Amino acid sequence: MKHLLSLLSTTPQEIEELLNLADQLKYENKHGIKHHRLKGQTLGMIFQKSSTRTRVSFETGMYQLGGQALFLSSRDLQIGRGEPVEDTARVLSRYLDGIMIRTFAQSEVEALAKYGSIPIINGLTDFCHPCQVLADLLTVREHKGHLDGLKLCYIGDGNNMANSLIVGGLKTGMRVAVACPEGYDPDKQVLDFANAYQGFQLYRDPLEAAAGADVIFTDVWASMGQEDEAAARRRVFEGVYQVNKQLLSAANPGCMVQHCLPAHRGEEITADVFEAHADEIFDEAENRLHAQKAVMVTLMER
Repeated sequence: MKHLLSLLSTTPQEIEELLNLADQLKYENKHGIKHHRLKGQTLGMIFQKSSTRTRVSFETGMYQLGGQALFLSSRDLQIGRGEPVEDTARVLSRYLDGIMIRTFAQSEVEALAKYGSIPIINGLTDFCHPCQVLADLLTVREHKGHLDGLKLCYIGDGNNMANSLIVGGLKTGMRVAVACPEGYDPDKQVLDFANAYQGFQLYRDPLEAAAGADVIFTDVWASMGQEDEAAARRRVFEGVYQVNKQLLSAANPGCMVQHCLPAHRGEEITADVFEAHADEIFDEAENRLHAQKAVMVTLMER
């Protein structure tokens, strides 16, 4: 691996190796074993979309790996004043050892990788969220002991989370069922990939999608940048595309619930279901740290 741009561009073996390394780094961290594998290195973190978990987990991860992270807001960079991303890539490559970017367009991440000469990590785009889904897969494997053969169900908007969960789930041997309203399907590129797998199904009825599920995922109905669509989306999703007790009754006993956060209780997930599965959800949030450390070590270690 030279970069982490999307899970579409990773192999099943690379995903497994990242999860295994994340397990190792998590064990070392929990037992106070120092692993300064990126000592003296600097990660630049470009944020065109704000974040709690992404910033804190990457910054803490670099510190624990012996390096440092620089927070680079688009308001503070020339990229925010119109400098082409290809110029930014070539300049920052002279200063940094790696770049993590959280932005809107996938094309910006691809341009950084094309014109830069250092590893690029996709911290989130409107198209995909590979770092989050690596943490998700790590969490499910921790709780279930394996991934192959499990059924992953996603309920809600066919957004960046849906796109990456479909790809990550199928590449690790999971069966994947997605329930979205018409007009809110996952990206066509992802559906073309998924339709080559017998284990993928797209539904309109969440109860059909959740039947026999081992883990159910959801996300907010309106993602960052879609705030002006929130009311219209609520009318489409409300009362149907929600993780609640009725939905869980269709799943397998012991079904996990995962949410990438922030959660809007009473919308995509009920408060009682969220609290009943809070330990699993916050294990998922913690695992952002460990999965991303594995990504940084894999890409940046000399």
